[in-house]
Amino acid sequence: MRVAVLVKQVPVVETLALGPDGRLQREGLELEMNAYCRRAVARGVGLAQEHGGSCTVLTMGPPAAIEVLREAVAWGADDGVLITDPALAGSDTLATARALAAAIRRTGPYDLILTGRNSVDADTGQVGPAVAELLELPFLGGVRTLELDRGTLRARLEHDDSWSQVEVQPPVLISCAERLCAPCKVPADRRDAVPSDRLRSLTAADLGRGPWGTAGSPTVVGAIRPIEVPRARRQLAGPVPEQVRQAVRLLEAWGSLGPSGAAGSPATGPDSPVGPSAAGSRGRPDGSLGSGAPASPRGSDRALPTLIAVLVEPGRPQLARELLGGAAALAAAVGAGRIATVGPAAADAQLAATYGADESVLLAGAADGADVARGLADWCLARAPWAVIAPATMWGREVAARAAARLGAGLTGDAVELEVAGGRLVAWKPAFGGRLVAAITATSPIQMVTVRPGTLVRAAPRPGRPRRHEIRIQPAGRVRQLDQGRDDDLDVLATAAVVVGVGGAVPPEEHRKLQPLLDVLGAELAGTRRVTDRGWLPRSRQIGLTGRSIRPRLYVAVGIAGKFNHMVGVRAAGRVLAINCDPAAPVFEAADVGIVGDWQEVVPLLAARLDPAGAIPA
Repeated sequence: MRVAVLVKQVPVVETLALGPDGRLQREGLELEMNAYCRRAVARGVGLAQEHGGSCTVLTMGPPAAIEVLREAVAWGADDGVLITDPALAGSDTLATARALAAAIRRTGPYDLILTGRNSVDADTGQVGPAVAELLELPFLGGVRTLELDRGTLRARLEHDDSWSQVEVQPPVLISCAERLCAPCKVPADRRDAVPSDRLRSLTAADLGRGPWGTAGSPTVVGAIRPIEVPRARRQLAGPVPEQVRQAVRLLEAWGSLGPSGAAGSPATGPDSPVGPSAAGSRGRPDGSLGSGAPASPRGSDRALPTLIAVLVEPGRPQLARELLGGAAALAAAVGAGRIATVGPAAADAQLAATYGADESVLLAGAADGADVARGLADWCLARAPWAVIAPATMWGREVAARAAARLGAGLTGDAVELEVAGGRLVAWKPAFGGRLVAAITATSPIQMVTVRPGTLVRAAPRPGRPRRHEIRIQPAGRVRQLDQGRDDDLDVLATAAVVVGVGGAVPPEEHRKLQPLLDVLGAELAGTRRVTDRGWLPRSRQIGLTGRSIRPRLYVAVGIAGKFNHMVGVRAAGRVLAINCDPAAPVFEAADVGIVGDWQEVVPLLAARLDPAGAIPA
């Protein structure tokens, strides 16, 4: 049994800071192993030891990245491989995947390849599926439990709001969920004691001809700007009942509450007419949105309508509406755009007809993400769409990353805004722990992007009669699904007008005390990463950098410290009300109004004042 683990060195999120010029201060940043990769190392080492095998850990980066290999070897890995070379600088996710795949071929073969579910500094979830595609391996994403029995691997996969039980024959590539096992963590003195002969390096020349680095990257990073969300920052003081009274009056004055205390519709209006603003487009400096459709990929002098594809995930009609809204805005911006939905479910045709797509492509017979990616890539080669827009869900990330690897296409992951400039798609995505957003442009003929749920305005109904096409997919059948279930609904937070978020200070046995406030506000409950990591709420309820972005009219943060990696997920909220007993908590800097007090005292008073039948006088 040979096990490989792919890890990444990342900056400690809390150490990221901007200088006076608005740029990230890079000097002296504290670095560490990516949190998700720590689970992969721990489980990879455990599997190798359980089955009498070996575990090799690989990472790609500058010479300093060898420190994460030292930690992995100190934990129990047999050896570490550093892929480092100036020629690899500037690698995007596809170039990184190609380099890692080449290193695996050179140092392998391996029975199992493990990696973290995401990277906290990028959160694209693209590298793992892309490596699997390049190595022609099955991929299991978000593995929560993992057992190897008589050569068969059985796993429980943790999806965005559901789960599945599967089995597969190795070799296979696996991304590890946060709760798979305890993380690998080793003190500095043990890391320093790792013998140097347990570590080795590979250069670009060792990997093959390439191209590598910037030359092999089909995406380009453009402008970068800090995320700035103006908030009123009205931190209240005095007796808690008086603070509650003041807070409610402020929310009423701002229009965050209805006449009876209930909140209104989401901040942007869920069914706003689609147009350039629906995609978050700001346009170019001259105020325009773009220069029209690019030249026809078929080489004709006659400009053909630009084709924009929307990848539709089965069972997520509301998310598909968001993507169709973004596609409609882009189609309007390029001036001659047509929209096609592509997906493996028959219901996609009806959705396309309801929300204005011009055609619907059914990938019949596709059984898993690899099958869908193969069908999508083949369709793209035949039709040459200007852009492909996919959901930034577990399923969407796998399909898009695999398809991009097959096509050699530039893929921007986890975008929060879309626009058109110079006839090209510009996708803005969080960078550097979410403190900035960066403009990413693909240089490939087909431009691809995954979009974070909850960031685009949903398309309004525009019934039409789209053309329907069917493409037969022969399923590979490498992953066998044994069971599946759903433990939540991903669309709930996306459509909620009010969301109440809880932190680790509100244990699950106390959640019932929030019910009166949830009822009077008509609110949905969400949480921080700490809450979902502990299993107190489903992962689909996690808000923040590695969770969801939401845009309710009102967000109420209860017992939340207010770290940036959580609050970035509510930057599109209309107003934020914070409740915390610590007057120095950073959440108050990211809120419009803050109540300083114990949530157990504040919440009942707030619910009573918002309730028209409440006992507290106005």
